Amino acid sequence: MFTGIIEELGEVVAIEQGTDSSRITVRGDVTTSDPAHGASIAVNGACLTVTDTEAKGGEVTFDVMAESLRRTGLGDLAVGDAVNLERAMVLGARLDGHLVQGHVDGTATILERRPGDRWEEVRVSLDPQLAPFVVEKGSICLDGVSLTLSAVGEDYVEVALIPTTLELTTLGRKGIGDRVNVEVDVLGKYVNRMLALDTGENR
Repeated sequence: MFTGIIEELGEVVAIEQGTDSSRITVRGDVTTSDPAHGASIAVNGACLTVTDTEAKGGEVTFDVMAESLRRTGLGDLAVGDAVNLERAMVLGARLDGHLVQGHVDGTATILERRPGDRWEEVRVSLDPQLAPFVVEKGSICLDGVSLTLSAVGEDYVEVALIPTTLELTTLGRKGIGDRVNVEVDVLGKYVNRMLALDTGENR
């Protein structure tokens, strides 16, 4: 479980492509400094398991299976790319973002960026299947960043990015047409599922 508060920007230092999987090695200063084998780290919002810590200090490797490659933008990564990193939350610590599982629901495309004084409004596409799970002023996770929805449309959502988010996450670097990983609020998914079971409908 994560909070959507990015701890640092890491760097992809190696990628080994398999037939339907890949091994991604990431370097960081904080999140990858002392991970245990089997630890969970969110990479651009996708919960990945540390499978190799034998690389030189500050580097860890993850095995990324076909399902993760299909659901996320991890397959778009190249050596040298920056990635948002967050270690699993500590029970009892402050929850400064919102409850994030690291189970990415899909990807969205950046449609528009509107700069403000020191901030930006960003519009991204929304898969119609995810529309029931988003509400204005609710929470959404984009590339692992916990954000508040400032506007919701039938096929898009909008978020406002403060200077800290623009500076310290990949969202400040991505442009029109770039993809981001999307995870909607898990509470909405559970409520929707319970309502569907109660009414006998598939929602």
